[in-house]
Amino acid sequence: MFNFLHSFSPQPILFSLGPIKIYWYGLFIVLGIIAGISISLFLAQKYYLKKEKFIDMSFWFIFCGLLGARLYHILVEFSYYKQHILDVFKIWQGGLAIHGGILGGLLVLLYFSRKHIHYFARQNFIIDLKTKDKFCLLASIVAPAIALGQAIGRWGNYFNQELFGYPTSLPWGIPIDPVNRPLNYFSYQFFHPAFLYESIGDFLIFIFLLFFHFWIIKNRKSLYYNFLLNLAYLFFYSLLRFGTEFIRIDPAPEFFSLRFAQIISLLLMIITIILFLRSRKDKFHNIFNFS
Repeated sequence: MFNFLHSFSPQPILFSLGPIKIYWYGLFIVLGIIAGISISLFLAQKYYLKKEKFIDMSFWFIFCGLLGARLYHILVEFSYYKQHILDVFKIWQGGLAIHGGILGGLLVLLYFSRKHIHYFARQNFIIDLKTKDKFCLLASIVAPAIALGQAIGRWGNYFNQELFGYPTSLPWGIPIDPVNRPLNYFSYQFFHPAFLYESIGDFLIFIFLLFFHFWIIKNRKSLYYNFLLNLAYLFFYSLLRFGTEFIRIDPAPEFFSLRFAQIISLLLMIITIILFLRSRKDKFHNIFNFS
C-alpha cells in the first residue's frame, strides 16, 4: 500500500460522460454516507428502534450535515469566496468542514428527539424518556456512523490532492502535482499523507465506538454509557484533528499560533472533559427497563 501511495499520482475525475464529469471526491462522499447509514440502521435495530423512521431522519441529517459543513468552510475561507462567488457551489472540488457538519446534524437530532421520537419506538420506554435522554440515544447511534463516514470520505481529499502535510522522505510520502503545491514548497515532490493519518484515526475511533455499543447492549447498561460514548467520539476526534493540524500546510486562519480547527478542537475537548466530570449515572434512565 505504501509503495502504491508513493508512486501513484491521483487525479480528481473518476470518468467523464461527454460534458458530465464524475469525481472521486463525490464517490467517496457517497460511499461514506451509505456506510454510515448502514451502521446507524444496524445499531438502531439493536436498540429496538424502527429502521424505516431512522431512514427518514437520516435524509435530513445528511442534508443538514452537508449544508452545515459547506457553510462552515465558506465562513472560514470567506476572504476567498467573496472574490470567487461561483466557487461556493463547486462542492465537487472539496470544502466540507466536519465541525460544521456535526453542528448541522446535531440540530436535526435535537429536532427529531423533541418532535418525532415516538415514531421510532418499537418499545414504550423511549416515549417516556426525557428529551435529553432521547437526544443522547440518537446521537450515540449516529456517532460511529460519522466516524466511519469520515474515514471513507477522507480518500476524496487524496484524489483532489488537497489534504497533505509537510514535505517528507518517508516511504509513504505522497507525490503532489506542481499545480497543487504551495509556492514555498514548490521544489518538493513528496508530502505527508495527512488525509491517511486522519482516515486511519477515524476508522480506529469507529471500531472503538462500535465495540462500546456492543458492550452497552450486551450488558444492558443505562443511557449514561451512551452519553459517555458521545463524549468519547467528540474527545477522540478532536484530539485526532488537533494533532493532524500540526502537519497540514494548507492555508487556514490562525490564532495564538494555532490553526482555527485546532482552536475548535481544543474547545470541544475542554467541553467534553467538563461534561464528563459533571455527569452522574443517576441522571440517566435504564435503556432496557421496559416496565
